[in-house]
Amino acid sequence: MDTMQAILTRRSVRKYTDQPVTPELVETFLRAAMHAPSAINQQPWQFVVLDDPALLARIPDVNPYASMAAHAPLGILICGDLSLEKSPDYWVQDCAAATQNLLLAVHAHGLGAVWTGIYPRTERVASYRALLDLPEHIIPFAFIVIGYPAQEPAPQDRYRAERVHQNKW
Repeated sequence: MDTMQAILTRRSVRKYTDQPVTPELVETFLRAAMHAPSAINQQPWQFVVLDDPALLARIPDVNPYASMAAHAPLGILICGDLSLEKSPDYWVQDCAAATQNLLLAVHAHGLGAVWTGIYPRTERVASYRALLDLPEHIIPFAFIVIGYPAQEPAPQDRYRAERVHQNKW
């Protein structure tokens, strides 16, 4: 799958088969995430891989919008690491870029994923922190639920010419 095809056909997938995701694929996805651009090349991210069904079953308790995690073989928590910041507050943009790279890699390999938001919802940050024993300098940013798709949402054309402004508003 070429880059444009991956970008234009990737959709959020919320239903998965029970086929496990291999450790090799997990590493491929994490490599893609870690190749994201970051401010001053600070790479202020950390990743927590969840493949324990009992732990995945608890995710809906900390984020009701991630209920599909209870029926998925894999989740990856993307976190900002404040101890790695060289340029304060850019960790959010850096983690967003890593998240998008991860989503595209998952799609390019024929799997499905959905980005479930955590930061800046303080209650979600605290809940993930407690559930996964995260240190204070680690901020949970997004939880990506991943698996082999049991659904195939159709691609949509999301281009909106009225939202493009040339040289000035």
